Amino acid sequence: MLNKIQKVEKELIKKGFRTRKNSYYQKGSNEPFTISRSKFSDFIDCKRCFYLDRVKGLKEPSMPGWALNTAVDELLKKEFDYHRKKKSAHPIMKEYKLNFIPFDHKDIDKWRQSLSSGISYLDKDTNLIIKGGIDDVWFDLDSKKLVVVDYKAQSNSNPVEPVSYLENQYHQGYKRQMDIYVHILRNMKFDVSDRSYFLVCNGEKTPEKFDKKIEFTTTLIPYDTDTSWVSSKIVEMKKTLESSKIPEYNINCESCIYLASSKTI
Repeated sequence: MLNKIQKVEKELIKKGFRTRKNSYYQKGSNEPFTISRSKFSDFIDCKRCFYLDRVKGLKEPSMPGWALNTAVDELLKKEFDYHRKKKSAHPIMKEYKLNFIPFDHKDIDKWRQSLSSGISYLDKDTNLIIKGGIDDVWFDLDSKKLVVVDYKAQSNSNPVEPVSYLENQYHQGYKRQMDIYVHILRNMKFDVSDRSYFLVCNGEKTPEKFDKKIEFTTTLIPYDTDTSWVSSKIVEMKKTLESSKIPEYNINCESCIYLASSKTI
């Protein structure tokens, strides 16, 4: 009986680790190592979980995809691509009196693919490649600068308002996400505006019936990015990757709390 339990435990442990060696950080290596925007955010949220993942190869539990959010993203991209080809302003740009058009670049589709390509640059101070996938980029016809845009789909009973949206504790990661995207594009030698936008699509709950459709209201939320913190965090992340010591438990991390608590059983 004990041998059977041991075999099961061994198999479970095996499944818990990554098999692709390029997912592991090799200390002292001269090869550039890629850090995605999402892993960058993981580092900010919990250094211990980030280290266990990137250095030790421990896989974090997977989550199901957000099918409705993905559908909204795809439809918005088709809509903005229509105006991109025509070099015309999208109606929401006119609604908010913005002299913008969707930015037309040969790699726009690649920039959207966070897994296969995305936007990226090599940070020479750390030998880390910082990458991410963006939803859209617009072009400010007045300033001649690029404007980063992120689509957000939700269903909230409260009206979408700029101040409350940006101050929401669950949206702080959204702002860091934008900061990182702007930082990457600037290091790709693009002239990028400090001001970015969240295009928030809110699924309405007020209609009397479903009737095979969900009605959305769209709101454009301006956010003035702050990239001043990004470079220092990349250096800090590099030091963590090179460390021989696993970071301490983070009392604000649910995964750390779960793992630490399980040891008491």
